[in-house]
Amino acid sequence: MGTCEVCGNDYWMTFEVRTTGGGVHTFDSFECAAQRLAPVCEHCGCRILGHGVEASGRFFCCAHCARHSDVAVAAELRDAVGAHPG
Repeated sequence: MGTCEVCGNDYWMTFEVRTTGGGVHTFDSFECAAQRLAPVCEHCGCRILGHGVEASGRFFCCAHCARHSDVAVAAELRDAVGAHPG
């Protein structure tokens, strides 16, 4: 059995996540993995579980949040999900 590093649950179905930086993390659920590893939107603070937006090395959950930051290139960003092409 392994122990989740977020909630401390001892569980027989824990899993490991290995990062490109060499880190090894043990979790009992995807929820705990996301809580520990998912980036946080610099504008609204939510966890970025989807694609998100990266602008000048900063991470946002969507183009709307990026546009409300002080990142110069953010004004040009648009969310593509559900957008009609053209």
